[in-house]
Amino acid sequence: MLSRLYGVLLPFFVSFLLAWLLDPLVNFIQHKCRVKFRGLSVAITLILFVGLLSLAVYLIIPAMGREVKSAAVAVEQYFAHFDADKYFTPEQQEKIHSTLDGLNLESMLSYPEVRDGIKSFLPKLGGWITGGLSWLSELLVIFIGLMYLIFLMLAFPRIRANWRKYVPQKYYTQITTLVHEMSVNMNAYFRGQGLVALCVGILFAIGFTIIGMPMGFVMGLIVGVLNLVPYMQALGIPPCILLCLVQSAQTGQPVWLTLLLMAIVFIIVQTFQDMYLTPKIMGKVTGLGPAAILLSLSFWGALMGVIGMIIALPLTTLMISCYKHYVLHEPFMSEQIEATKATDTSVKTPRPRKKK
Repeated sequence: MLSRLYGVLLPFFVSFLLAWLLDPLVNFIQHKCRVKFRGLSVAITLILFVGLLSLAVYLIIPAMGREVKSAAVAVEQYFAHFDADKYFTPEQQEKIHSTLDGLNLESMLSYPEVRDGIKSFLPKLGGWITGGLSWLSELLVIFIGLMYLIFLMLAFPRIRANWRKYVPQKYYTQITTLVHEMSVNMNAYFRGQGLVALCVGILFAIGFTIIGMPMGFVMGLIVGVLNLVPYMQALGIPPCILLCLVQSAQTGQPVWLTLLLMAIVFIIVQTFQDMYLTPKIMGKVTGLGPAAILLSLSFWGALMGVIGMIIALPLTTLMISCYKHYVLHEPFMSEQIEATKATDTSVKTPRPRKKK
């Protein structure tokens, strides 16, 4: 049922996640800035959120367009002045020419397997084209997601106050404790991982800019966004390799040197992230090792796709916490924190001032 309703549930889930993340800002605008109506606070929050996204797109897209144009010109010039003698011996060039001359496209297309493959591929190609043109349905999904977001942001105080009324009294303590634990885990995880991704993106942008990689600043930020899911920044390596080839074509540097500089940037930033950023910022939020993190991402990603990869670590942490609580009879993490705060005697209470 979940797989059949995935396309319907995805906009609601994304909107609920955004509403949950933006709810503290709405509360701050409503209570601290003394805005009387919550609808006005929601409108101000959405304007700020959309404005920041639009500003980021406005700053990034023109720079990306300039970089792409310069890269295309560099690649065209590189192939126009390509000297095969630097890379291939005369015997290798002769073999390449003889192989290309011996290719007979007409005879290749006469094979039944090739013709059947082309026939089966063309209808799929047409389906892809028509699917790419169905921008109206994508626009409708975005509009529905925006409606979800507005309604959820308006109703979030009522949801937070009334959801306990629908919990059976028999399981009230267990369910409320689990929900509180999950909220604590997800709050700590998303805020910590977002801060780690921001720092990593800035470091990659600085490193790529220093080595002169085309689109280095933008590519660094993209790798930082990928880092929102742990170890997903590895998907940024193939585009970085292509950009290193473009850099070699632009500057005339050896390809191995540009690839070596890129590898040095990745090694330095990844080492700094694993040795300092993640332990310092994340602390004991997840308590999982690298192997457990990869297994968690693979498991929940296979079950729920992109949504599963986003919430994989909080759910895994919650499952481990439930096992420790209900099987090993250990207190929840939130209960441990509250007990620590209650028994902490290191915090000195201020002495009352003497009246003059």
